Amino acid sequence: MKRLMLLLAVLSAAPALAQSTLEAVRSKGFVQCGVNTGLAGFSQPDSKGVWRGIDVDVCRAVAAAVFGDSAKVRYTPLTAQQRFTALQSGEVDILSRNTTWTITRDTGLGLNFVGVNYYDGQGFMVPRKLNVKSAKQLGGATICVQPGTTTELNLADYFRANNMKFKPVVIEKLEEVLNAYFAGRCDVFTTDVSGLVSVRGSRAPKPDDHVILPEVISKEPLGPAVRHGDDRWFDVVKWSLFAMLEAEEMKLSSKNIDQASSSKDPAVQRFIGASGDVGKMLGLDNRWAFNIVKQVGNYAESFDANLKPLGFERGLNRLWTQGGIMYAPPIR
Repeated sequence: MKRLMLLLAVLSAAPALAQSTLEAVRSKGFVQCGVNTGLAGFSQPDSKGVWRGIDVDVCRAVAAAVFGDSAKVRYTPLTAQQRFTALQSGEVDILSRNTTWTITRDTGLGLNFVGVNYYDGQGFMVPRKLNVKSAKQLGGATICVQPGTTTELNLADYFRANNMKFKPVVIEKLEEVLNAYFAGRCDVFTTDVSGLVSVRGSRAPKPDDHVILPEVISKEPLGPAVRHGDDRWFDVVKWSLFAMLEAEEMKLSSKNIDQASSSKDPAVQRFIGASGDVGKMLGLDNRWAFNIVKQVGNYAESFDANLKPLGFERGLNRLWTQGGIMYAPPIR
């Protein structure tokens, strides 16, 4: 009797266990997206409480692809230490939080990185008054850093490799780290260069009083991640990101996508869903990519709206046709 009851319990649980992320997202009516607690240009609420940033735009793109409505997203602010557990546990459907793609995270943590939406590297910011010109002059410095990050590991590696010592000030929450740095509790703040540019432009009382040193000590490919084991959802999120890149390359934007229906270009016709069944292959409407570009924009539009005002330059994040390394596989 006990065995029968156990079998019935397993069978009744099977449909719930078998439910894919895409099905679950459709069932609840929104995408739950894990984002930064507040990093200007990447993910941060504006003065009206509306989340904005290039990481936020990835979440909006997925919602546009799945629902035809980029507004159907809810955001979960996560610290560096909280982010992976939140994704693994199913608290969020996507982690789009300036997170570095590494082999440990891709394998040991059971994550799948869908691609890169910002190529970055780690750097150092110091007060101008210290008159420091190079990271090689930081021996003995007190350095503010967040735990649970590649930043913390790279910092230790760099100082060990250069036979220098430092005093770490390890603080989990970004707001508290910045308060410590700007209050003078540490000589240096280290994170990805994008983060340094962001906080200098948006948080420093006097941005010109702080200098970002020339050394970039690591590779930090930042991108969204999903859980292992659900290839359909992996495909949906991956190609939502690629659609923004492909749209820029094809010169399709939120301003001209409506006119694309008159294009004779077969690639454009496939992209907007006027021919072929690309959307159906993803389990989506054939206008999935059209909806992304119409409602969110292409990659350049996202970059220019969120990062350019803070002083970011495209650099490596230019398209491959323009001297950068941003590249999307063909949508065909």
